[in-house]
Amino acid sequence: MKPKISLQARTEYQAVADGLAGAGVVEGSMFGMPCLKIEKKMLAGLYGDAMTFKLPPEPREQALALSGAEHFDPGMGRPMKEWVVIPLEHAETWPGYAEQALEYVRP
Repeated sequence: MKPKISLQARTEYQAVADGLAGAGVVEGSMFGMPCLKIEKKMLAGLYGDAMTFKLPPEPREQALALSGAEHFDPGMGRPMKEWVVIPLEHAETWPGYAEQALEYVRP
């Protein structure tokens, strides 16, 4: 079952999406959650009151140091090694991690 998404999380996510639109990032859906993609490659998503990001090693370790952040598991019992889920309490970091994720996955 997908976690519920608060209005505040949706608002913060939309701000990130709007900020990346000029770079060619589009909104979509994957794993049943809203996500951001560049040329069909997912770079971030909204999972409950948190955002997920596909990050290279150094930014990933920095993100995992945030309280409540962890490797993302979309419900299959197996965390995805390049993906980090960052809680809403750190929403101020979301735009920066989204930019890093974009650079990491951009074709």
